[in-house]
Amino acid sequence: MATKEDYYDLLGVSKSASTDEIKKAYRKLSKKYHPDINKEPDAEEKFKQITEAYEVLSDENKRAAYDQYGHASTDPNFGAGGFGGFGQGGFSGGFGGFDDIFEQFFGGGGRRAYNPNAPRQGDDLQYTMDLDFEEAIFGKETTIRYNRQEVCGTCDGDGAKPGTQPVTCSKCHGAGSIQAERQTPLGRVMTRQVCDVCQGTGQEIKEKCDTCHGTGQVKERHSVKVTVPAGVEDGNQMRLQGQGDAGKNGGPYGDLYIIFRVRPSEIFDRRGSEIYYELPINFVQATLGDEIEVPTVHGKVRFKIPAGTQPGTTFRLKGKGAPKLRGTGNGDQHIRIKVVIPDKLSQEQADLLREFATLDGYEVQEQGDDSFFGKMKDAFLRDKGKK
Repeated sequence: MATKEDYYDLLGVSKSASTDEIKKAYRKLSKKYHPDINKEPDAEEKFKQITEAYEVLSDENKRAAYDQYGHASTDPNFGAGGFGGFGQGGFSGGFGGFDDIFEQFFGGGGRRAYNPNAPRQGDDLQYTMDLDFEEAIFGKETTIRYNRQEVCGTCDGDGAKPGTQPVTCSKCHGAGSIQAERQTPLGRVMTRQVCDVCQGTGQEIKEKCDTCHGTGQVKERHSVKVTVPAGVEDGNQMRLQGQGDAGKNGGPYGDLYIIFRVRPSEIFDRRGSEIYYELPINFVQATLGDEIEVPTVHGKVRFKIPAGTQPGTTFRLKGKGAPKLRGTGNGDQHIRIKVVIPDKLSQEQADLLREFATLDGYEVQEQGDDSFFGKMKDAFLRDKGKK
């Protein structure tokens, strides 16, 4: 197993460095190695290492433990077996101390220290992209634009006016929270609540940045190139790492989730990588067979209709469907035959059909005066009466 590099060496500071010096070193290195900026193969891993180092050294308790025990102090089991058994308190172990139980009922959520200045990842964002049916089939490259929170370029994200810097909160002394008395059914108890002076940051900004007004972030119009993969479907989503809102205290940007909304086709129906198409033909084509052009998402192809094809018969065009999003190759196109019966016939066409019926050995019982042939009969009688 490789030996982990010393946290102080990772940040390039001495063991006597102040909290501000550690924070300054981390901000400089996080910008240098952030995956959105540095595209070198090992940049992301380096960024994770310096973030881990900062999370430990920026926390007073974690730093003290690290100075004493080194990397062993970051082990999840530290202080619960290997080092110190039950920790520093006399009543700890599986359930924690009595004050932990009190905290669960009356606020605070336990004794674990919270570092308000630790790096925090930014919020994730969502973007809905509309696609035509064919764009979803074949994919495309496009640029999208949306608003997101970005690190203020004027103050470098610390919220203070250039030339000044935040100072430790005078009320909570950097803890981000303060003790407060609360009246409960068991009497008055002490709880912790967010500091009302620094709003939980542990720092006060005496002179706020004119651009971001002390928030350290500004809303900007952001653009990013997106490659829509071939074969996406309505409702699919794609994650773009680091394209969400800016993080806090030098933390990484959040992610962007793109939701695809696909417009339906007028002639095709899609189910995954399979395409379905209803082909209308007349009864002569169905009876005698034919060779015609049929549309597919890949263009028109020649298709042979076998003689004697029955209505509702389905044929398959292999490889003429949509690309398989989680695989290779294309699906198939399914052609369902719909035999269209004409609602208007000439007298000659009607006579030919009657002759066909006679040759086939049966007589057609034509129905009602409302039928086509009934109307033809009425027209004939009217013409005869005029003569």
